[in-house]
Amino acid sequence: MSAVCTTTTTFPSSPVLAKRPATVPPAVRRGAWQLGYGEATSIKASSASILRVRQGRVWVTRDATAQWGSEDLVLAPGETLRIEAGERIVMEPWDTHGATYSWDAAA
Repeated sequence: MSAVCTTTTTFPSSPVLAKRPATVPPAVRRGAWQLGYGEATSIKASSASILRVRQGRVWVTRDATAQWGSEDLVLAPGETLRIEAGERIVMEPWDTHGATYSWDAAA
């Protein structure tokens, strides 16, 4: 993995959500990370990387750069996003189902 996770935040959870079983099949979890409902993570790429959504949808916010302002994106399963070296993103699940993603070195 070519990134540094700088923060992970969990928002207050509902007792109803705590009782819900995991819905992510084991085959999707292999080689991937999960974000549960109410969780957010901040990741800074150490080198050019590819974020790939495996299940669920994620809301991604890119930090502003000298060339562009901050950018918000929503990625669905199978979609990818190239993250350049030194770039930081914040991501969280788009809905209450959570999300599963992988983070790999760019080719």
